[in-house]
Amino acid sequence: MPFRFVHTADLHLDSPLRSLALKNPELAELVRGATRTALTRIVDLCITENVDALLVAGDLYDGSQTSMNTALYLAGEMRRLEAAGIRVFLIRGNHDSQSTMTRELTFPDNVHVFSGRAKSVLAKTLADGRAVHIHGISFANPHAPDSLLPSFQAPVTDAINIGMLHTSLAGTPGHDPYAPTGVTDLVGHGFDYWALGHVHLRQVHSQTPLIVMPGMPQGRDINEAGPKTVTLVTVGDDGVLTHAEHAIGQAVFERMSVDLAGVEDWRQMIDIVGHSLSTLRDRTAADHLIVRLTLSGATSLAWKLRRDPDFLFAELGNLAAGLKGCWIEKIEIDCRGIAASASLSGPDPVEELASLIRSDVLSSHAFRQEVSGILDELLLQLPRELRDSLARDEQAAAALAESMALTGSDDVLAYLHGGDAEADR
Repeated sequence: MPFRFVHTADLHLDSPLRSLALKNPELAELVRGATRTALTRIVDLCITENVDALLVAGDLYDGSQTSMNTALYLAGEMRRLEAAGIRVFLIRGNHDSQSTMTRELTFPDNVHVFSGRAKSVLAKTLADGRAVHIHGISFANPHAPDSLLPSFQAPVTDAINIGMLHTSLAGTPGHDPYAPTGVTDLVGHGFDYWALGHVHLRQVHSQTPLIVMPGMPQGRDINEAGPKTVTLVTVGDDGVLTHAEHAIGQAVFERMSVDLAGVEDWRQMIDIVGHSLSTLRDRTAADHLIVRLTLSGATSLAWKLRRDPDFLFAELGNLAAGLKGCWIEKIEIDCRGIAASASLSGPDPVEELASLIRSDVLSSHAFRQEVSGILDELLLQLPRELRDSLARDEQAAAALAESMALTGSDDVLAYLHGGDAEADR
């Protein structure tokens, strides 16, 4: 019989979702529970596929916030696997090492948690007599600035060798360096499969040997958009490895842009957005679709859309609610008014002012310095983790300042444009 296993990582059970909670508590609760649902579905997949093992390559927990209620749930899922005769191999990532559960939770006998010293465990013997060994090492501390690859033993001779490592590899945008190592170094170590974790986007880095970063099984915000999966791996009797993705995520985040160029009627805008939402929902297999919507294009509705954002959110939110399991997380307005020269009623003074602000004011060095100074003062008032997420470096801070200035000026101009918002519709 072959050796089959499911490889996952970065579940971040019960992750806090402050940004969603501020706007829609129901949606925040749904996504918070979705991390647990993902684990339940992974266990279901393991049992349905009758695999030999589940490999979790780090960050099963989400740091110090995780409660003992989570521990009881987790232990229950591990017992389901134990009852099915499925072994579990865990390594601790940077978030796991911050959790008190790492030290306090007692797992069933089917669960093997690798320590901070690399070792190998015999997982199975194939029909041809070759053994399958799983090698792993856990983070002992939240930070691992140096490569952990030198800690691994050499491959067991005449065996299938599977390595488990939580790593940022050679560096990934949006991820701090953790146990950095290169794909070439992993290839050269001689293992047949590397079960990686830490980077939340799935990528197969090598086919021979097979090196897989499975991504996370459930996204938690718009920066973790798209379908989320786990990897099912089969080691055949001949020692050949094959792999396949399996969708897991209960809720999928997606960005959607709708071009309103030339649209002049509120009803027409509703119809266009509704059609786009329906199309996206139809091609999304997950139970829930959470959309960040961007409205763009040159339209005479530009100022009306900005003038009453709460009403706009309610209108489009009702559209989404009419589609089963569809939610709007946020609406971004990137529309521009019709150029004054194109207006039949003559120059629009607000459009002329908007053009002047964009061409002369926002681009001026003095204005940029002033905005950057204000932003720096605001950032200093925020907790470090929030500050880092908004402006990790000077380039990100400059982009944020520019975006705030443009959005702020457009919002003010929308009110200067006047008009009865109710009559506009």
